[in-house]
Amino acid sequence: MTADSGRLTEHRIDGVRDFDAAQTFECGQCFRWTREYNGSYTGVVRGYFANISYNNEEDAVIIWSDYMPKSERLRDRFWRDYLDLDRDYAAIKRTLSENDPVMEAAIEAGRGIRILNQEPWETLISFLISQNNNIPRISGCIETLCGAFGTKIGRFEDRDFFAFPTVKQLAERGERELDICKLGYRTRYLAETARQVDIDGGSLLATGEKIETEKIESYLRSLSGVGLKVAHCVMLFSMKKTELFPIDVWMRRVMHKLYGMEEDDEAAMRAFARERFREYGGVAQQYLFHYIRTESIQ
Repeated sequence: MTADSGRLTEHRIDGVRDFDAAQTFECGQCFRWTREYNGSYTGVVRGYFANISYNNEEDAVIIWSDYMPKSERLRDRFWRDYLDLDRDYAAIKRTLSENDPVMEAAIEAGRGIRILNQEPWETLISFLISQNNNIPRISGCIETLCGAFGTKIGRFEDRDFFAFPTVKQLAERGERELDICKLGYRTRYLAETARQVDIDGGSLLATGEKIETEKIESYLRSLSGVGLKVAHCVMLFSMKKTELFPIDVWMRRVMHKLYGMEEDDEAAMRAFARERFREYGGVAQQYLFHYIRTESIQ
């Protein structure tokens, strides 16, 4: 990995199994990763540039980044946490697939998916933008937002990279300024939510992982434009609430086609997920989401 400016360091994590970069970065949980010609993925994590690849033959994750803490231990902890590498996904897959041929097939199709532990503020705004939108357009809108209001972190491979705008950087903008991102009706949600979160400087949102699920869900749903699906996505993908089972049009479709449930009965789907998938509802959701979007399911 080369850079036009800035210094990158390599970090290698060995002994990693049950990981696939494409399945993890392209399964709808994140929107700022770009596949490179060599199969690696380039993106920005908590304000740091990163290029991540996986060596299947050596079971190793290789990361080139400008994240340079004081010790190797801190660097290792940072990337292990973000990529969820210390969780035993082999055991999770055995638990989910037991006596469930549907889940067994979904796991086989997406066996390298891991749940990323993302930054809550970025995740909140990203999923506000994602409503009634497709992934390529979501990614484009987010990159426009970062380029317009975020802080430039460097130029790599002839491309400029920007940190995600902070709460303050967006709270200071009005709808007219934010309209550059062409978000339509979502522009108002973004502007109002930024101002709401800025009331406490984003501290409640940032500590959501430590707050009981019902309380942080109530807070998220008090924000402009945040419904149950967005709230659950934020909690699953940035607060380690892996029991949650976000439901969108894809999930309604897969639960109807593969589990025979009424397509508009989201309450029944959530109850089913709580009983069948328990603490791994969010992991199951990602396997099913990937499965219906990539396989020919009749």
